[in-house]
Amino acid sequence: MANKVPLVTATFWVIKILSTTVGETFADYLTVNVGLGPVVTDGLVFVVLAAALVLQASTRRYTPWIYWLSVVLVSISGTQITDFLTDTLGVSLYVSTALFAVLLAVVFTVWYRQEMTLSITAINTPRREAFYWGAILTTFALGTAAGDLSTEALSLGFRNGALIFGGAFLVTLVLWRIEAWQVAAFWAAYILTRPLGAAVGDLLTQDHSLGGLGLGATRTSVLFFAVIVVLVAREQVATTRARRAGAHSADTGGKSGRASLGRPSDLVWAAAGIAAVVGIGSWLSAGAAGQTPGSRVAATGSADSAGAAAGDSTAAGAAKARHVVSAKLGDLSSFAVIIDDVSALTAKGDLAGAKARIKDLEVAWDAAEAGLKPRSPQDWHTLDDAIDGALTALRAGNPTQAQCVAALQTLEKTLNQQQG
Repeated sequence: MANKVPLVTATFWVIKILSTTVGETFADYLTVNVGLGPVVTDGLVFVVLAAALVLQASTRRYTPWIYWLSVVLVSISGTQITDFLTDTLGVSLYVSTALFAVLLAVVFTVWYRQEMTLSITAINTPRREAFYWGAILTTFALGTAAGDLSTEALSLGFRNGALIFGGAFLVTLVLWRIEAWQVAAFWAAYILTRPLGAAVGDLLTQDHSLGGLGLGATRTSVLFFAVIVVLVAREQVATTRARRAGAHSADTGGKSGRASLGRPSDLVWAAAGIAAVVGIGSWLSAGAAGQTPGSRVAATGSADSAGAAAGDSTAAGAAKARHVVSAKLGDLSSFAVIIDDVSALTAKGDLAGAKARIKDLEVAWDAAEAGLKPRSPQDWHTLDDAIDGALTALRAGNPTQAQCVAALQTLEKTLNQQQG
């Protein structure tokens, strides 16, 4: 087989970083916004990933659209694996980070003992390809765990995270120019692009009040995906033309493993794509804000369906909204509005209405996580557990008013305790 992975250029790293943002937000969108839940979402994504990897394995040479489809799906799956360990099983991020680091070391050790190299310039046998994708999946899981650990334990926030992980990524690119460090630098850079992409995505999506640019998760993801499609399509066309012309560089990934930023036009295309995303997203966000002043939930920082739904609160709910400001998390008033509405509907016995309304709380809370959680992870987890309790009560197979009222009272008490 010809080498089945692309030559590493500036375009490669741009697509990789963009795919990280898309992968992180897409799973959350299916789980929360669409309402599939974590179990259905995880199962669906893993089935599609398996199909994509089978398709990738069935090809005899590098096919850009198949390769990058697999990378995006691996990005989603790697995030889901870490989230499952942390949120569902309660595994500490310290433990999961160490676990994935050891697992990646095992993959590299076995790979090297079998092939005597970890280079990606000759992924041309089924066994090497299996090692390659095993390493790719593990790096995404490790990057997710390590990034979340840095955010929570060090309270970096997405702005500092983008600067720190971006700086570390640039260092790996410098080391990548040194022949003796090429392989190690590539895999280090691959790991770093996961938390870097997440930090950049959060910087774009979070509300201005939380330190972000307020583009919204849905808009950013759609625009990023559009840029990925354009860059991959361009790569696909270039690869096809090269093969028809009898050139082999597209198949071999280049005979040299040395770092390259590729053609100058690659960097121009990549920079233009990112600039277009930020520019178009800012224009759409400003337009939406101008059309519906005050309708957005401040904590979500977007004009997504989550923010719009939360902004459609009843007049009664808005009138009795409390000004809730946490000593560490900041202004939580927008969440208090929704909680008051849900409590009022539950008190009237309208559990169906309360169930529908609390979906707005779930979406808004999930959208604001990147901005709120680094401020005080402990306080965030405390309130998150109380919200989960209310969601569970209202979404039970046969919910009772008494159980729902009790869960909401606990949530109200937890919210009030945040003030100070």
